Amino acid sequence: MMDRCQEMKDQKEKVKEEMKAQDAELTEQVAKMNSAPEDKKMSLMAAVITRLVEQRIARDERKAKMEEQMMKHMMQNMQMGKDSMSQCPMMKGMKDMDHKSAGPHKEHQEAQK
Repeated sequence: MMDRCQEMKDQKEKVKEEMKAQDAELTEQVAKMNSAPEDKKMSLMAAVITRLVEQRIARDERKAKMEEQMMKHMMQNMQMGKDSMSQCPMMKGMKDMDHKSAGPHKEHQEAQK
């Protein structure tokens, strides 16, 4: 099971790296568009927008698939007992996220009262 946990963590890191590469590509395209002569800007802008849409569609599909895998993974960990959850590298990463976002969420909960 721990091998599967590490695979999921590695997959998450790979997605982060891919997103950084996509951001760099878009940054380059925008810089090229901004420095282009006026008569070329419209076609370059269309290329940037097209690329953004393609990336967003792919990202949303990948996100949905990863969420489904994550839910299955969490269920498997829960079936193995609570110690399995605490040892999972993916769950440890999520616990860190909770601590980072606890402040705004706590404020939101208090505002609901």
